[in-house]
Amino acid sequence: MAFEHTAKAFDDDLQELTRLVSEMGGLAERQIVESLDALIRRDATLGDRVVAADSEIDQLQRMIEERAVLTIARRQPMAVDLREIVGAMRVAIDLERIGDLAKNMGKRVVAIDSDFRPLKLIRGLEHMTDLVRSQVKSVLDAYAAHDLPAAMAVWKGDEEVDAICTSLFRELLTYMMEDPRNIGFCIHLMFCAKNIERIGDHATNIAETVFYMIEGQQIPDKRPKGDMTGFASAAPGN
Repeated sequence: MAFEHTAKAFDDDLQELTRLVSEMGGLAERQIVESLDALIRRDATLGDRVVAADSEIDQLQRMIEERAVLTIARRQPMAVDLREIVGAMRVAIDLERIGDLAKNMGKRVVAIDSDFRPLKLIRGLEHMTDLVRSQVKSVLDAYAAHDLPAAMAVWKGDEEVDAICTSLFRELLTYMMEDPRNIGFCIHLMFCAKNIERIGDHATNIAETVFYMIEGQQIPDKRPKGDMTGFASAAPGN
């Protein structure tokens, strides 16, 4: 009877961790969408809301970490049960960083004062964001369902995000060389593109966590990455 009670209590703890991660993931997905909307529409109010909402994601990450540590201390789980708890903490860390990246994009809305808004660049940024948001949603669904093939599909798709980012970067360089007045706007967009690419990296991290939870080891293969050498060498902050 005592064992059954302990097992049920542990299951309840895991369910609560999963619920908190799901709530955090939903907020992070919304942050990705709203940060881009604010940027494209130059909606400073929405940008401020994205920045303010990051504290809610941070709070959830702390709650997940505290509950996970408490569960480990009380239940002393082993093997797959322990990996479930460690996995929840790892996913929460990646979601918190996704929130930070979206917040950084929200902060740039008020800084962009240029009327220069080439449709090709905006469409490229939208396409890249749609792809990354889809990856985040898919990998969170894979985490909740313990769906390894779905997680691996996200892991393998990171290369496509890198390719779009590199293409967008080249377009930005072209616009900056054509007219120095475009430099300020293009630099801001460059930061945003890099933030979106990094969000894709965090989705890939979550896919690797799903693999670890299910298989009990790290993915043996090298992570697929597009050619970002040109971007990395000339992107702001590097």
